[in-house]
Amino acid sequence: MRTDLYIARRYLVAKKSLGVIHVISVISAIGIAVGTAALILILSIYNGFNRIIESNLGDLTPDVLVTPVQGKYFVPEGPAFDALMDDARITRICSVVEEEVLLAYEGRQELARAKGVDAVYEEESRLGLHTVDGVFDLHKNGLPHAAVGVNLARKLGVLPQFVEPMTLYYPRRGARIPLTGPAAALGGIRIPLACTVSINASTDDELVVLPIEPLRGLLGLKDEVSGIELTLAGGSDRRTLRSLQELLGPDFRVQDRYRQQPALYKMMRYEKLAIYLILLFVVIIIASNIFGSLSMLRIAKEQDMQTLRALGANERLIRRIFVLEGWLVSLCGLVAGLMFGVGLALLQQHFGIVKMPGGFFLQAYPVVLRAADILWTVLGVGAVGFLISLLSAPKAA
Repeated sequence: MRTDLYIARRYLVAKKSLGVIHVISVISAIGIAVGTAALILILSIYNGFNRIIESNLGDLTPDVLVTPVQGKYFVPEGPAFDALMDDARITRICSVVEEEVLLAYEGRQELARAKGVDAVYEEESRLGLHTVDGVFDLHKNGLPHAAVGVNLARKLGVLPQFVEPMTLYYPRRGARIPLTGPAAALGGIRIPLACTVSINASTDDELVVLPIEPLRGLLGLKDEVSGIELTLAGGSDRRTLRSLQELLGPDFRVQDRYRQQPALYKMMRYEKLAIYLILLFVVIIIASNIFGSLSMLRIAKEQDMQTLRALGANERLIRRIFVLEGWLVSLCGLVAGLMFGVGLALLQQHFGIVKMPGGFFLQAYPVVLRAADILWTVLGVGAVGFLISLLSAPKAA
């Protein structure tokens, strides 16, 4: 064993001549352990909430969305789309039309994002799992119905139990503004409300889902669609996206869920990074106690240092002793905190010990433990302990 590591280990486990040095070292290790456990637990809880958000978005956002590079609508015909129908990687293909419309009910008006869907989407959609009121059935009693975001329905004052239908307005194609006013240039369709759904705040404020045929009629379309939604058997990855892009050619844009909503997923990643950095800064503050521990250790071991110098030790060796001593203290805290944090995270993940307060649909705090979080915690806390020890060692030596 190396001389510097052997002496540093002896100083760590042996009884100190001054009890206060041992106390400061223990406090430093405990603080680092608490900080490490907090990093693991908070990042895991954040992963749990992110998984719920991604799951909710996944019920509305497809694995892959195909849209035209130029223009808003296209007709899904040709050899490329025939190949999509025969592709074994694709389990579901849905045609959709999306457009901004004006939704009105009993004198109240709100802008909405209308999404027209085909029969395949209606049969296999998971929107029914997010129903707040009513039943998700877009062809109720053989007539087209709509599903509306719960917040949008509240603004309009409409409920599925009401008989009076809603009205969707959109400007007629090629219509000029008449002398009677711009309202006369709007085309409209009346459609009853089947149910209200809740996905997230932005979706609940603007979403209207209805069959594709009446929306095409309102927009003046025939066979055109604004997008093709693909559900993949193995999920979307870069290789699959590249293959689909090559199949469809440069006239179409192939997007996975991250590219469909880049702002949301970037915000989620940045929030997690901010949490990691804030907790790591707390660990830095806690680890500063190592400086006091090493300074007092130098005073207590002055005679030992003189003996080492007399035996031929240089200042570089003595400095490494104090660096390793401080780093060993931080590593002890890191290992203890890692075991404690991972253990608590696994218990919460599998048994849900800590319950959520009342009023939430979740019974317990969601936790998802990921190996990447453990790795970054080990690297971050280990680097902090080493840097603090490295900065404290010159004065201590």
